[in-house]
Amino acid sequence: MNTLPTSAFLLPDHLSPKADPALIAADEQHFAAIARTLDTSIAELTARLDAERRAPGGTGRQAMDRDAEIHRLTARLRTLRRFGLDLCLGHMAGEDGSAPVYVGRLGLTDSEGRRLLVDWRSPAAEPFFGATHANPMGLRSRRRYRWSNGRISDYWDEVFDPDAVAGHAALDDQSAFIAGLGSNRSERMRDVLGTIQADQDAII
Repeated sequence: MNTLPTSAFLLPDHLSPKADPALIAADEQHFAAIARTLDTSIAELTARLDAERRAPGGTGRQAMDRDAEIHRLTARLRTLRRFGLDLCLGHMAGEDGSAPVYVGRLGLTDSEGRRLLVDWRSPAAEPFFGATHANPMGLRSRRRYRWSNGRISDYWDEVFDPDAVAGHAALDDQSAFIAGLGSNRSERMRDVLGTIQADQDAII
């Protein structure tokens, strides 16, 4: 069972500011939905796998198809049981203000067809890994999680738009540095900021 504990977050005392509900409440709701869907998916996959194993083996192509389906179901079931909530790597928010997209080790959809996790290998997840300050790839921000024993022990926000810093108290070092410079709105400082962002991204 992947029933969610009181919180998906178990942050150490020195990171208590990151436990502010204003920062993590939306994540908590999303993880609760993931936990429910994982439990449902595991139960359904287990039933389907049992049914496939009990079915007649058949011959030729029929036997090959059955074996392939058993292999596929077994692999997915193993992954879901192994990772649980820590299937989720993080999420990204677009410049258009749309709901954050959560990226996972595999895709996950609930019973109503809502995409809870986008597979990290899919084109839709590319900005999560490829966005830089020089080329945000349409992102406004990105959050990454550190998991320990099935719960989040730390997380970081990377903000690509200095004007979007409000509400992101968990900025990574680069975003915090750029945000600090961006508070100076002179034309010269904006030019310097743009140059620093491009140079840092080129180095990375």
